[in-house]
Amino acid sequence: MAFYGRIGISGIARNRKEQFVSEATPEVRIVVGVDGSPASVRALKEGARLAAELGGAVDAVAVWEMPTKHASYAALGIGNFEEGAQKVLRDALFQAFGENVPDSVSARLIKGPAASGLAAVAEGARMLVVGRRGHGGIMGLLLGSVSAAVVNQSPVPVLVVQ
Repeated sequence: MAFYGRIGISGIARNRKEQFVSEATPEVRIVVGVDGSPASVRALKEGARLAAELGGAVDAVAVWEMPTKHASYAALGIGNFEEGAQKVLRDALFQAFGENVPDSVSARLIKGPAASGLAAVAEGARMLVVGRRGHGGIMGLLLGSVSAAVVNQSPVPVLVVQ
């Protein structure tokens, strides 16, 4: 698991609920799932707006996993999925904030299935924000497969951004 971002761990302290938390971790943490789609960039902007209003921080998360038939991708010269996901995350941050990513935004890359990975990271957060990668027209009324799975698996409230 690789971590990228600005929020460091400066020590361990107890909060009012007697749970261990990092001193650098704000009480309000909003997790945003990033997949590079325009909807996920909008989700990143909305998550940052909400975090700013609540005095919290954003944890931008891109999730990647190795395809089941990795050898066929490797034969085509497509093989570094982690590096690709890292580029998607960097590009989304740039699209959302330009060169001035707020200090309250950290980013991380995790390996695993998208919905369960986001749900795991969201544990203890105030909210999980994802984009809806659905289709236009009547089909646009439906959630994408990952956003639908996140709604069902998340331990916290989920905001799905169009």
